[in-house]
Amino acid sequence: MPQPPAVQSPEWWRDRLYAALCKRTEQTNVYDAYYECEHPLPFLHEKARDPFRRLLKMSRANYMELVVDALVGRLEVAGFQSDAEGGSDDEAWALWQDNNLDGGSQLGFLEAAIRGTSYLMVSPVEGGYRITPEHPTQVITESAPGSPGELAAALKLWMDDWTGRLCCTVYLPGNIYKFDAREPQAGGKPVWERRAVAGEDWGGKNVLGDVPFGELSNRPRMLKPGASELRSVTGIQDRINKTIADRMMTQEAAAFPAKWATGLEIPTDENGQEIEPFDVAVNKILIAEEAGAKFGQFAAADLTGYLKAKEADVHDIAAITSTPPHYLLGSMVNLSAEALKAAEAGLIHKIYQRRRFLEEGLERTMRLAGIASSQARIVWKSPEWRTEGELVDALVKMSTLGVPREVLWERWGATPQEIERWRRLNEEALQRAMSSDLAAEYGPKPPPDPDDDPQVE
Repeated sequence: MPQPPAVQSPEWWRDRLYAALCKRTEQTNVYDAYYECEHPLPFLHEKARDPFRRLLKMSRANYMELVVDALVGRLEVAGFQSDAEGGSDDEAWALWQDNNLDGGSQLGFLEAAIRGTSYLMVSPVEGGYRITPEHPTQVITESAPGSPGELAAALKLWMDDWTGRLCCTVYLPGNIYKFDAREPQAGGKPVWERRAVAGEDWGGKNVLGDVPFGELSNRPRMLKPGASELRSVTGIQDRINKTIADRMMTQEAAAFPAKWATGLEIPTDENGQEIEPFDVAVNKILIAEEAGAKFGQFAAADLTGYLKAKEADVHDIAAITSTPPHYLLGSMVNLSAEALKAAEAGLIHKIYQRRRFLEEGLERTMRLAGIASSQARIVWKSPEWRTEGELVDALVKMSTLGVPREVLWERWGATPQEIERWRRLNEEALQRAMSSDLAAEYGPKPPPDPDDDPQVE
């Protein structure tokens, strides 16, 4: 029997992190399926499933996507800002733009909201650094015991479609180790081998001197990792789907009033089979020759209870996730600006909370890329939506209190780059105005016009 690898050896970290990654992926696949509207079909008795399968598939109304997108849509990095001289904020923003992180960061925030965490990877390249968003089913990190902020190791896992091999890389602060294996059978474990790369020594040096990942964690706790935004509401989504399925089956079977007749002799065909005596339609009249014949109809099924039950469940989702109800219900009737602001207060508060933990991963990423976070802090776009009239009125009042102009621009929502450009344009305009005034005061003056001199006749 082979001996287990030594603790903290590359093989030990590989097996440990691979097992943890597989376990987390299995758990978070559930939330990914709910976001993608791949909900489990509502429960029905086994005998009724086949006839109503089409209705069951139509019953899935995806509120989980709305919950996630309401949060992620307002998480947007506007730039970097520093108080130190030297332009570190410009350097950080240039690095951000060179790596297309306007879109890349949004991908990371989205996966973090769905699965609880995602990553940004920093890779040294010639002349700088490459930063890429990494999926939480392919990357996992682990901190040193007793030091939550100090990463001890990381694993990156992927399937090489060209070779059909399962590949992984173990990142330690000092070295990088690469492995591959045949794709394991269902339920089996991969048999790893050292992966040779042309021009590289196995176990090459990690030039960063640190684990090259920044973790974007969503709603973490002190002894627990990040959690999905959907963790508490998938059950409510199932209730909604069940209510919709029941309503649709009721519509199918009892939403139209059924007719009845008594006192009639039902005719039969030559085989003794009863013949339907009437062809009911909007433009036809029912006539019976029997004196005791009576006609009537049953009341149509009332769907109000189903609609109210669904609306109550949607309100539960809104309350638990701090999502404004009008986002989920799609109804905005005579709502004032104050009412809308109050409805979004919970979402805004949640966004500020989520940003605090996302900033930790972003700042670590920038530090790994050589940008000191203390000199280039992250500036977010405001998550609050206000009318221009409200905003301008507030800024004018702030200006009367002596608030600096650059601060007012920032409150307006201008990015650090826009603020710098506006400041430069103001300075240039001021210099032109000063030059014009000096020229008018001290420059050469035209000779006097004799017509204006009273002494000249």
